[in-house]
Amino acid sequence: MDEALRLLPAAVLIGVAATAFIDLWVLLRHRLFGIPALDFALVGRWLVHLARGQFRHEAIAAAPAVRGEGVIGWTAHYLIGIAFAAALLLVAGSAWLRDPRFAPALLTGLATAAAPFLLLQPGLGAGIAASRTPRPWHTRAQTLLTHALFGVGLYLAGRAANGMTLFG
Repeated sequence: MDEALRLLPAAVLIGVAATAFIDLWVLLRHRLFGIPALDFALVGRWLVHLARGQFRHEAIAAAPAVRGEGVIGWTAHYLIGIAFAAALLLVAGSAWLRDPRFAPALLTGLATAAAPFLLLQPGLGAGIAASRTPRPWHTRAQTLLTHALFGVGLYLAGRAANGMTLFG
């Protein structure tokens, strides 16, 4: 428990930075390729409905809107990024903070793709691993790429934090 509390500030910094890194990628992807971003208000809507006992929707956009869904969705997005960074740090330990390595960060990023494939996409009505979307393999590839880039963001944020000697 002491180790987890000691790593919490690093998890927050690294998780926020890595999440912002993928948000920048999503903006760039939209500008260059016209691929729309996930509407985090719909994530917030799903989370509120989930708290009320409804996991799966035919189409989350058709579900009743809830107050504050945008703030809820965006907040959840960043808290989840922090939780995934914390998972990396708990598995790799403080040694990773002293000398961040690319492979553990990338593997963590790729592993996080399980969350949208198995939880978010089915809950929103897109099916397991986007199976109910018009172009499932395209959606899967974008999910994997985004989560791989989350891993890159974890690595870069770890290197930057190490360079600032915040967590030595």
